[in-house]
Formats: sequence, C-alpha cells, structure tokens
Amino acid sequence: MYRFIKRSIDLFLSILALPFLVVLVLIVGIAIKMEDHGPIFYMAERLGKDKQKFYMYKFRSMKVNAPNIMNKDGNTYNAKDDPRVTRVGRFLRETSIDEIPQVINVIKGEMSIIGPRASTWQALDSYLPDELDKLKVRPGITGYSQAYYRNSISAREKRLHDAWYANHASLGLDIKIFFKTIDMVLR
Repeated sequence: MYRFIKRSIDLFLSILALPFLVVLVLIVGIAIKMEDHGPIFYMAERLGKDKQKFYMYKFRSMKVNAPNIMNKDGNTYNAKDDPRVTRVGRFLRETSIDEIPQVINVIKGEMSIIGPRASTWQALDSYLPDELDKLKVRPGITGYSQAYYRNSISAREKRLHDAWYANHASLGLDIKIFFKTIDMVLR
C-alpha cells in the first residue's frame, strides 16, 4: 500500500510542478545560454532501483566539456570552489535548483521525490555488501542523507544511511525528510 501511495503522491506533485518547471527552463535556460552558450540540460548516467541504469536530468552547472573528476569511492567530485562550475551553475547548486528537472525522471518512474540519491553508474563496482540495500528503492530528488547531512559525511556513510532508509521507508519518514529538506535548502 505504501508504494502505491508514494507513487501516487510522486506523480501528483511532479505533474503539479510541470508549469513551474517550464517557467524555470525559460529563466534558467536564458541565464545558462547567456553565460557560455552551451546546452541547458545535463543528462547523467545513474544507478537506479534494482541496479538499473537511467539518465538523470539536471540543469547544467559546469562549463561545457569540463573534465569528469571522480572521488576514489566512485562519487562525483564536488567542492564549493570547483573551477569547472559556472557562475550561474554555482547559484543553481547552492539553491538546489539544478535538481528540479528530475521531476521528469519521477514522472517516467525512474525516480521518486524522496529516496536515496542516485549514485553514478560507475560507482556500482565500489559498493560493499551492506550498502546494496540502497538499490531496493527508487532513487530520490532528495533523501535521508541529503536532508540530514548534505555533504558533511563520507560516501560510505551516505550509502549506509540510504540502505537503512530503504529498509525502513514509510510515509511518515518521507514526510519528515521532505520538510527537513525544505529547512536545509532555506538555510
């Protein structure tokens, strides 16, 4: 029953967000194009539910043809002063606006609004057995680790928290994560 309710809420909220997304695409798209004339969107290969590969949509925040730098644990390198990030991209990341196009992934059934953040496709080889439960559920636009820890813990700790979430997911927990995410973004 929980999965049906969760999917229904995901679809309802994502469809409700579509007009907002269209307006954002116009505004953000113009800003991205004015800065460096590159594409508006970035599509990243990600690891989904049951180890399925999918392409996650984001507003592009890095310079065109920026090198792909990965951490040893398979996660994408991310730093506040990353020279690959554009000025517009820095704002998009700080406000999490770069994540909003993922409502398309939610509508397609590849993601959920709440769930573990999707790892890069290449990260699968670095997963330890006690982290694999993370892949039992659809990845989310936001999740337990993002809401409570953002970028303050290691990839291993995030995966362990995400595996815990996958084994304890409930409507109540999703509601707490949703409001904690809003609080985190506003801060």
